[in-house]
Formats: sequence, structure tokens, C-alpha cells
Amino acid sequence: MTKSTPEVRPARPSTKTTAPAERSRHRAESAKTASPLSRFTASLPGSGRRAAVVATACAVLIGVGAAGQASEPTAPATSATGAESAATAADTESKVAFEKILVSAMPAPASVSVSAQSSDEQPSEPAEEKAAEAPAAAPAPAPAAAPEPAPAPAPPVAVDDPAAAQAYAASQLGNYGWAADQMQCLGTLWTKESDWKTTATNPSSGAYGVVQSLPAEKMASAGADYRTNFRTQINWGLNYVKERYGSPCDALNFHYANNWY
Repeated sequence: MTKSTPEVRPARPSTKTTAPAERSRHRAESAKTASPLSRFTASLPGSGRRAAVVATACAVLIGVGAAGQASEPTAPATSATGAESAATAADTESKVAFEKILVSAMPAPASVSVSAQSSDEQPSEPAEEKAAEAPAAAPAPAPAAAPEPAPAPAPPVAVDDPAAAQAYAASQLGNYGWAADQMQCLGTLWTKESDWKTTATNPSSGAYGVVQSLPAEKMASAGADYRTNFRTQINWGLNYVKERYGSPCDALNFHYANNWY
């Protein structure tokens, strides 16, 4: 029994070569048309180009993710054909979103520059609000009441004090050059006339006061209070005795002879 061995044929070299027409077809193909993204990024400066590319890539990724979420099937299980259809729709939507992003990323027309308002400037407030915020004017003070007139001074009251009147007369004798013994004659004279009372009045003649002046107004030359002040009356009486009789004793003697002086 003989053992058969399989016959191994040597491999032949491949004779398949690229046809000249196919090579010429690749060489004849024109350069691919530049995409809107490449045109947009080419128009930007270096730093702006990189920022635009990054922003666009982020927007595309977000759009693809959103499209993928929107295309996820609601049923727990889907067929392979449904998955391919969803992927195709997502791809289409991502391309549309990408084109929209490119359009929106195109440089906007130059905007008119507006200078910022100074922080010191405050917006004008309505006149009504300003009027409401203004403090109310203080009411005018009431006119001060006119001061009440001062009460009229009470009229002086005459005081009859014979002892005080005699003491005052004795103290004034020296001013007229009289000795102290003249006081005895003066005391007798004016006791007969008025008892040394300030308000003594003669009912028949109207003579008044300690010295019985007639009329009483004669004593006004010695002071306006001649009706109430025995000192004023005595000052006038001593001067009268001095001028008319020379001394109190001489005046008393005349009184004895005439019952008046």
C-alpha cells in the first residue's frame, strides 16, 4: 500500500497591472472644490482662524450629538436596516447644521460704534418723580403774637407815719442852719396843722399834707410824689419856713398870733 502525497503547484506571479487608462483617469481628476469652512477659515487671520475652527468643530460635535439623540429609536430593539437609516438621517442633519453654523459664522457687517455713557451721568428722572422726591417746604412760622402791654404801675400809696416824718425833719435842720432846739417849735407847729400825717386834708380850705400846703400843687416843685411821700412834703415845708419866717420858732409865733402860718 503506497502513500499518496498531494501535488503542490508553484505559485505563479501575478500579471495584474494597472491599466494605463485608469492611471490617466486619476491624473486627470481635478482638485476637490474647497468647502465653505476652508474658504471661511482661509479669510481669517492666524489667531482668528484657529478660534473659528475650534468653535466650528465644537458646534459640529454638539449638532451631531443632538442629531444622534434625536435619531435614537424609542423601541428597545431595532433592525439593522433601521439603524442604517437613522445614521444616514443623522449624517444629513449634521451636514445641514454644519452649513448653518458656517453661515452664522460669516463675519457680520461692521456695526456702528456707540460710545459708552459715563458712569457719572444718571438717567433723567421724570419731572413728577423729582417733584415727589423734593422735600415739602416747611410751613411758614406763625407770626409772633404782639407782646402784651406792660401793666400800668400801681399808684403809690400814701403812708401816714408821724414818727418817721418827725425823725426825718429833725435830720434836715442842719441843712438850713438851724440848731436842734428848733425841732421843738417845728414839732408843735406841724402837730397843730396836721398831726404829721401825709394825707391830712383841711376840709374847708383844701390844704394838704404834713405842712398843709395850700393848694397842694405847690409842693410839686419838690417832687412829683408830693401827695404820697412825707419826705417830699417836709423838704418843701422847711424851705417855705426858711424863706417866709426865717426859722421854725418864728413861724410858730406867727401861727399863735394868726392861727395860720
